[in-house]
Amino acid sequence: MPLLTLRLPAPATLTDALKTLRLTADEVDMDFGLVPVDPDAGLFALRVSDAVAARLTTAGVGEIQVYSDPPIGPLNADN
Repeated sequence: MPLLTLRLPAPATLTDALKTLRLTADEVDMDFGLVPVDPDAGLFALRVSDAVAARLTTAGVGEIQVYSDPPIGPLNADN
């Protein structure tokens, strides 16, 4: 799932983000939630589906930046 950053008025909640972006719970990683990156500046992170990331990128919605979020883990010694 891509990771995006967005600006919301603090104190923002996951519900606020869903309403602002007009998303459903099925379109976001609810376990990841809304992560405050710089809450004083209103900057938050949210993991969304590929379809949502594509839609928000082309829609020009606010100050949204989309990033890849590859899994990170230990190197496999067999490779």
